[in-house]
Amino acid sequence: MTWLTWRQFRVQALAAAGAVAVLALYIIHLRDSIGAFIDARIVGCAGEACSIARMELRGDYEGQLAVVLGSLLLAPALIGIFWGAPLVARELEERTDRLVWNQSVTRTRWLAVKLAVVGLVAALVTGLLSLALTWSLSRYDALMGQRFAAFNFDTRNVVPIGYALFASVLGTVVGMLTRRTLTAMAITLVAFTALQVLVPAVVRQHLLPPVTQTVIIDADVLSREIGLSLGNDNLFTVHGYTVPGGWALSDGAPVFKADGTRYTGEDDRPCIANISDRAAVKACMVAKHLHFEHTYQPGNRYWTFQWIELALYTALAALLAGFGFVWLRRSR
Repeated sequence: MTWLTWRQFRVQALAAAGAVAVLALYIIHLRDSIGAFIDARIVGCAGEACSIARMELRGDYEGQLAVVLGSLLLAPALIGIFWGAPLVARELEERTDRLVWNQSVTRTRWLAVKLAVVGLVAALVTGLLSLALTWSLSRYDALMGQRFAAFNFDTRNVVPIGYALFASVLGTVVGMLTRRTLTAMAITLVAFTALQVLVPAVVRQHLLPPVTQTVIIDADVLSREIGLSLGNDNLFTVHGYTVPGGWALSDGAPVFKADGTRYTGEDDRPCIANISDRAAVKACMVAKHLHFEHTYQPGNRYWTFQWIELALYTALAALLAGFGFVWLRRSR
């Protein structure tokens, strides 16, 4: 049964191996190119030159990184659509399942072997790609410090393996239920995409309780890339503050004075009286002892989030597989 499943699946597996090899070569080239830029422009830099170099690094490689990250983001969805969905649906459409079952192969073994073979290859493909990408962009990630950003988190380390396992099982089970390959492919695409949007946007930040701290707006905070904006309500809000390595759960936070009341445009007038003198403006704001509340996930929880999400998708895959076995036994 294993040999038969491999024979049916070998074309897709060999095509995937070729695609992985091509993408891996490009990833290695990207690592060398980014490393050369960092060595030439960032290593040993100081002050404003470092900020400019980091911005240029992001700008120069934004398009290339989008291609690589997009490829790895799409890989689990493509696995579900082109590997999982046809795996059983095609046999049900062509009635070849009856031939296998009449050869003393039980339905349970038939499905278990199919899920195991495709799941193993899917985990191997995405695992290798994720490992190569994580290694390739290690210096870039260390500089940019955005490991929790959706595109970065979803394409690094171990979570892509969970996505691939879940997508392969999802496609297979949907194919069993619909008995139509094209229908199963469409449903798998919609369902998997919806989950991939829902988890980063709504679920992930609640996997662990966030940390909230009071941040004093001192010279160090003002030297970072943050913004203070005055709203239509004449109240100030701070934007863009992040704890190094952390994941900010909100972009804007109200600014408060030392007595706990909101910082207003009228309060800021003395500071901007000489707006051309940036140092004087900053010193004036620091003297007011302003503060705001910052809610975030600490950077040392990164691997905890990775393992939790991997376990979540693996558990969903196991539940779907269990449902598939029950449905198969009760079907005609």
